Amino acid sequence: MTTDPEISLWTKTSRERVDAPPLAGSVTVDLAVIGGGYTGCSAALHAAQAGASVCLLEANQIGHGGSGRNVGLANAGLWLPPAEIRAHLGREVGDRLIALLAQAPAEVFRLIRDHAIDCEPVQAGTLHLAHSPKGLRDLLTRHQQLSADGAPVELLSEQETARRTGSKAFHGAIFDPRAGTIQPLAYVQGLARAAQQAGAAIHANSPVQTLRHDGELWHLETPQGLVRAKALIQATNAYHAGLPDTRQDYVPVYYFQYATDPLPEDIRATLLPGGEGCWDTGLIMTSFRMDRAGRLVIGAMGDLGHMGSFAHRGWITRKLAQIFPPLAERSLKDGWHGRIAMTSDHIPKLVQIGPNALSAHGYSGRGIGPGTVFGRMMADSLLAGDPARLPLPPVPAHHESWTGLRRAFFETGAALTHLVKARV
Repeated sequence: MTTDPEISLWTKTSRERVDAPPLAGSVTVDLAVIGGGYTGCSAALHAAQAGASVCLLEANQIGHGGSGRNVGLANAGLWLPPAEIRAHLGREVGDRLIALLAQAPAEVFRLIRDHAIDCEPVQAGTLHLAHSPKGLRDLLTRHQQLSADGAPVELLSEQETARRTGSKAFHGAIFDPRAGTIQPLAYVQGLARAAQQAGAAIHANSPVQTLRHDGELWHLETPQGLVRAKALIQATNAYHAGLPDTRQDYVPVYYFQYATDPLPEDIRATLLPGGEGCWDTGLIMTSFRMDRAGRLVIGAMGDLGHMGSFAHRGWITRKLAQIFPPLAERSLKDGWHGRIAMTSDHIPKLVQIGPNALSAHGYSGRGIGPGTVFGRMMADSLLAGDPARLPLPPVPAHHESWTGLRRAFFETGAALTHLVKARV
């Protein structure tokens, strides 16, 4: 078992590359974007396609943050069922967000086709798995609400779930045919490459050290350059570095993954034969999927850099054997983690951080679809000067209480759960 939390399997297997040299010199543009993840690269791509001049600044490499470290499930909607979204946002705003994000996977896969992004796209749906009888009751409620909204979801029996997954560990599932899986780092690198081809300037290794507005333009200083911009999007999410005045509150939650070697064809054919991506109803959630080479990628909440990481590493081997007994003797190789920006209500936030400037964060682990949609709509809104084009009304600030304590609570809970669960 090889663990390097900072180097993911996706880094090793991405077939997309983007040449993004550090910013050198000064430039004046219509739109500056901070952050080279899904939100930032989608914003840069769509703004450039609309004819705007764009400069994107990423502190590390494109996709360095959660966009290059996640599971790769391109899901429809948020974690919350529709009724809870409406309870938090009201019917009008809630209905709009639900409708937008229901179409998010279609937008992701359309962009992949339009720009020939080589990111292992498989739009075969996802399975939300009941890990217990209580989990099945939760899925029944979700299925009722999703069906009432017109979502083409299907409630699967225990037997059908076993056939679809190749595992007898689950009590049922919701199948969502709108969703699918991608190689997440390759997707964001492909978005950046497409943005470049549309005319956007993309600069990696260009951390923004100072940010100010002079009454007319934004000024973004990096170690070797300066960007002046009429409008600004900050898309740093859980990997915000520096700039304390524009940092928004969230609870940082870590999610780790391990992968097997490519499986023999006889075993591979019995596990997820339809190509769905999966996650379960556990409070400390488990996910798994296959990649193009036939590796099983399995993960859960937890920080591989934490003192309790031994519990995560021991658990993942036991969990693999519990879900898929034929893999009990298979070793797990690459292990890595990423950071999620969680909000207390699990709803993303748009923040007005200044004149003609917006920040988005808090996808709570659902960044692929919402990030793609939010980036496009933020760019469109700022370039048109029309807030009505945003997916959500922006707020002047977002505050979360006890973020450090809650982060410790989640990590301790995950470590304790993994210490005692899945004993076989």
